[in-house]
Amino acid sequence: MNVYGITGWKNAGKTGLMERLVAEFTARGLKVSTVKHAHHRFDIDHPGKDSHRHREAGAREVILSSGVRWAHMGELRGDDEPTLETHLARLAPCDLVLIEGYKGETHPKIEAHRAETGNPLIAPDDPRIRAIASDVSLDGMPVPVLDLDDTTGIADFIAADLAPSPKATLGNDCFALPTGVEWIKTEAALAALRDRLVSVVGDETIATDSALGRVLSSDVVARRSNPPSANSAVDGYGFAHDGAKEQVLELSEGRSAAGAPFDGVVGAGQAVRILTGAMIPMGVDTVVLQEDVVVANGSVTFAAPRKGANCRRAGEDIDAGAVALERGRRVTSQDIAFLTSVGVGQVSVSKPLRVGVLSTGDELAPPEPAQGPSRTYDANRPMLLSLVQAWGCEAVDLGHVDDDRDALKAALDDGATRADVIVTSGGASAGEEDHVSALLSDAGAMHHWRLAIKPGRPLALAQWSGVPVFGLPGNPVAAFVCALVFARPSLAVLGGGAWVEPQGFDVPAAFEKRKKGGRREYLRARIRNGAVEVFKSEGSARISGLSWAEGLVELPEDASTITKGDLVRYVPFSSFGI
Repeated sequence: MNVYGITGWKNAGKTGLMERLVAEFTARGLKVSTVKHAHHRFDIDHPGKDSHRHREAGAREVILSSGVRWAHMGELRGDDEPTLETHLARLAPCDLVLIEGYKGETHPKIEAHRAETGNPLIAPDDPRIRAIASDVSLDGMPVPVLDLDDTTGIADFIAADLAPSPKATLGNDCFALPTGVEWIKTEAALAALRDRLVSVVGDETIATDSALGRVLSSDVVARRSNPPSANSAVDGYGFAHDGAKEQVLELSEGRSAAGAPFDGVVGAGQAVRILTGAMIPMGVDTVVLQEDVVVANGSVTFAAPRKGANCRRAGEDIDAGAVALERGRRVTSQDIAFLTSVGVGQVSVSKPLRVGVLSTGDELAPPEPAQGPSRTYDANRPMLLSLVQAWGCEAVDLGHVDDDRDALKAALDDGATRADVIVTSGGASAGEEDHVSALLSDAGAMHHWRLAIKPGRPLALAQWSGVPVFGLPGNPVAAFVCALVFARPSLAVLGGGAWVEPQGFDVPAAFEKRKKGGRREYLRARIRNGAVEVFKSEGSARISGLSWAEGLVELPEDASTITKGDLVRYVPFSSFGI
């Protein structure tokens, strides 16, 4: 929900500007709500009105309704004034909330100014004020000065200030390695990607119940507390704790149930029937379990629990105005329930990252029976397309091209217009038939990362027309491992999310292995009977091992000898988001 303020001294023209801006934005098709803060003891009710009589009689809250409008009035009666966040939480979802007053709050504001008032400007000392709307020209101001009477111009300024910033682009040297670096270890490669990549997508606002799998582009603030009012954690009887251990209390008529609160005040020496989830009535501060009382002859008898027992306070889960979820989080079903419970009907999310997947190589062919044994079925493209879909991206099939530079250039040009990121497989090494590397090198933005990893040594990182390109190995097992280890966290950041670290755990080995030093190794693995077993062959041509496996065993770069029972790190595929 977009929030923007109009502030200024008394008689500076705030209310008139607010009135015109509401009409202007409404005419543009936006749903607009307002909040006004009165610094003096302004009373929105008047003596003689029925609502005034209700309040004077002691009503804590009054709802006044007619066929024209309704109003909800609350009495402070000595309590602190509600915060702006509390008031915002009461509003239904809309496109824009204009705030009059509240100059000390953090939302962006325009200062209204009339020269005839003689009041000093707030703007020079307040970085939250983005512009001044004045009836005279002002020189030397640190912010833009707008014409107080130019409603359209002021509305345009607000709209531009609230618009999401244009998507970022990566620098041409984003993937460059330091001079002299030949081999790069896995941790160093991941750290370089984490530090250099930024989001390349814009933002949009969508309904919370449609946000599954989307990435939050800003912090989400609870619009109301959860629970919104104090309520009972059990079925029982509510009363005011007076310190006595034994209680015999008169049972009040009526009860408090979820959705049907007790209508009245529970007096001293009384108890009221209360059910789980019901609002705590006025006069009650403790609830005793129904199993612990004796009800007879209109009274309840029990041994009193501690004061406050079985009562959930308002905001016990989260208070209105607190951050419910932070930007960069991918929304889950649980998150949708949480946000709905605190009144968040719309969220700002990153637009889906469009990931183009392109296969290259003369030897590749679609899986059709007529293909001869010299042709290899293109397994990488459907595998990678399904992976990026599982990671919440929009998969863009860029097809397959032979080892022809003109065809490859056309495919990359097409991908740069349809995708935010391009992932290729094959042709990423430096051989004479590695046309992906050659073409990207000719464009001047190609960097070979010779990874100290098995499987998956070559990784090509480049940009084509400003679009980042990840060149994965052509071998399906190596392409799969590199996609999980390197592409997945990179795509998360490029799509506006947080860098994701796969979570593994130590498990006894059900295998033996002697490992050479120098490269980090990933073995296809699964857990059976409390131990982790690995696929019968480490050959990266054995694609069946990907289906057989349920995760990867990760072995560090150091040389080692593993015997049965030794602890090794196992990372399930679910930790890679699949």
